[in-house]
Amino acid sequence: MNQTALINGEVISVNSRNEVFEACLIEDNKIAAIGTTEEIKKHISSSTKVIDLHGRSVLPGLIDAHMHLFLYGNTLMHLNCKEPAINSIQELLEKLAAIVQKTKNGQIIRVFGFNELMVEEQRYPTIQELNKLTEEHPIVITRTCGHIGVVNSAALKLADIDAATPNPQGGTIEKDRSGKFTGRLIENAFLQFNQYATYSQEELFNALTKAQEQLFANGITSVHDAGGFDENSFRIMQIASNKKQVKVRIYAMIASLSDCENFTKNMLKAGVMTHTGNNFFKIGPAKLFTDGSSTGPTIATREPYTSDGNNYGYLMYTEDELFSIFSKAHQNDYQITVHAQGDKAIEQYLSVIERLLHEHPRDDHRHRVEHLGICPPDLQEKAKALNVIPILNPSFPYEFGESYIRNYGERTHYMYAARDLLNHGIITAAGSDAPITTVNPFVGIYTAVARLTRQNTAFGQQQKVSLMDAIRMYTYNAAYASFDETIKGSIEAGKLADLVILNTSLLNCPIEKITEIKVDVTMLDGEIVYEKNDYRNGV
Repeated sequence: MNQTALINGEVISVNSRNEVFEACLIEDNKIAAIGTTEEIKKHISSSTKVIDLHGRSVLPGLIDAHMHLFLYGNTLMHLNCKEPAINSIQELLEKLAAIVQKTKNGQIIRVFGFNELMVEEQRYPTIQELNKLTEEHPIVITRTCGHIGVVNSAALKLADIDAATPNPQGGTIEKDRSGKFTGRLIENAFLQFNQYATYSQEELFNALTKAQEQLFANGITSVHDAGGFDENSFRIMQIASNKKQVKVRIYAMIASLSDCENFTKNMLKAGVMTHTGNNFFKIGPAKLFTDGSSTGPTIATREPYTSDGNNYGYLMYTEDELFSIFSKAHQNDYQITVHAQGDKAIEQYLSVIERLLHEHPRDDHRHRVEHLGICPPDLQEKAKALNVIPILNPSFPYEFGESYIRNYGERTHYMYAARDLLNHGIITAAGSDAPITTVNPFVGIYTAVARLTRQNTAFGQQQKVSLMDAIRMYTYNAAYASFDETIKGSIEAGKLADLVILNTSLLNCPIEKITEIKVDVTMLDGEIVYEKNDYRNGV
């Protein structure tokens, strides 16, 4: 038996009483005991590995309840406008020109994280600018939201898009006033385009490896994957997990970023079931997209945007269409979820859940809603009545808060409304939606507590939560959202030894310094999977 003792620290258990202990004992892959340092010392032997925490915090392995593993991994391998920041269209075009010179003809050139609001020109690159760079390489620029893309003519050709191609339901192949392509593909037009801009198997495996490195470095031991590119990426996730090429625990939603509806229908038809799998790879809920991007802005709202009195966003389905797709899944004990950001989309989805439960009552269904962007009191109460689990994105206001205030005005008081939801007794979890925002969970924890943007703009201050509530959203509550609260999400005897050692005391850290916290050690299944280079174990 392998034993590891963590002593003289701040063991934040996240148990039902939110107790904090000094020490804990790990035996093989389970937590064996928690208590005072003296109590834990009674259990150790000469062969026990002892880590002196010197007052540092230990957390349960953090759980990102909504992210995109493959997409995030790919941003680490291709041009990313965020890191380091690209500040102008001209700078972007220069970097693309250099990439074109060293890329084989026909190979797709990808760019991630573009935000027209963050460049000098305050616009998107044009198809003409991209065509000047190359006619031999498809160029695909993905906006930071993941719902809008800018492409060149070679990319349009790749997807067989021509002047006669109609706009898909819930999407736009944008044209200018003269009827010529602008290169911009919006919502379903871009999501459907992605099924043609495919990735090789090698690229997908590499993306998973790159993503896992960053997850472990940020203390994340479990993720809820909110959709890959297609059936192939879903299969590769399973292969990589089974072969232990990827060790991070994955709760894989039945979802796709290219053709979500057909992918979901095909998976349901094949009998791929929620809950099946093991502690490292498990099938999650069936998922659909019901509206657009909060920063696009393309979310479906009940009232027009504050920034545009004629814009209500995109709604992907009618209520009856959504009910029809989900009805069989609900009857057959699947967990279900949707991407819903605007209050109109949220209202529609909750009405579908209400109908499903009326026709086929189910206990402990744990149906989810991803994002739950604008959620005013009437929808909060309905979510509570239906026992729906919201998966919020606390770090969204940190990066995009100013644009939310401009586009949605007073409705931002109910965006990602963690305080209200928790006051209703709703178990609420959190995710990064990486690569849409940073995978760093401490940015999300900070924003949930402070409700300030990166520019220190106040954002819905009445939705502040306590530090312990924020921690719980990334641990126990996230485990509950995947039916795993009995095996992880808190530091309690008998649970899996997924733990994170920080470089300081989290509970004594000034709020404004939380984003600066680093991870010293990440343990998964009792094994150290990440150790900071300059970290040394004390004895």
